Amino acid sequence: MWIAITRGVSSTIGQCELEYQQREPIDFGKAQAQHRAYEDCLRSLGAHVISLPAEPEFPDAVFVEDPAVVLDEIAVMTRMGAASRRGESASLARAIEPLREVRWLREPATLEGGDVMRIGRRVFVGMSRRTNREGIAQLTGILQPLGYSVEPVEVRGCLHLKSACTHLGHDTILANRAWVDTDRLAGFRIVDVAPEEPGAANALTVGDTTIFPAAFPQTAAILAALGWNLRLLDISEMMKAEAALTCSSLILSAPANFFLEK
Repeated sequence: MWIAITRGVSSTIGQCELEYQQREPIDFGKAQAQHRAYEDCLRSLGAHVISLPAEPEFPDAVFVEDPAVVLDEIAVMTRMGAASRRGESASLARAIEPLREVRWLREPATLEGGDVMRIGRRVFVGMSRRTNREGIAQLTGILQPLGYSVEPVEVRGCLHLKSACTHLGHDTILANRAWVDTDRLAGFRIVDVAPEEPGAANALTVGDTTIFPAAFPQTAAILAALGWNLRLLDISEMMKAEAALTCSSLILSAPANFFLEK
């Protein structure tokens, strides 16, 4: 059984951090409706959704992927590259603590969960504006004793590694090669996004279903033709905040006694 940790949309989301996009007005009501549809989709795929309250003092707090890296054995609370976001971590850590042992990255490390792509025991970490070498080094020190390899990957022209590529399952990665060094991903099948849709490389696979943005129909057609079972969602308001599908949840396996204790 899967658990999905989410958080409500902040009423201040229009003040979110941006790196590569121009600011556009965000319709708060529409963003809330889209986020509820996202949570409903996760539930329909069998996830138990833990929806945390919105935090209006943190415009980006809905994007719970960035403050934490959650693996089967442990959760690592990151030190985000966007200093204005670091206050999001405390309440998220409290929600994670019943589910995983929690460790913390320390200054001068910066690392955001959107830069982390796990495939089995391999953890690829994007070297981006938000994640530095010290962050990768500290994450390596925590994960290597648990049997994980941590592998840096160059990211260029986009916010995070998972803006440039995501694991679809079955050793297949959806990627925009202009934004990521795919040589570091040798051994995996690479599916290229449609040339007209450079932002289409972020997808969220839960079980045998891949959730995919409705905004990218040409890439969706490529995936469908290859046999992927897609669920299309409208996340247009979140995309104005430089976000993608993986940003708004932390997906983790439930501890053995989690549901017995409820």
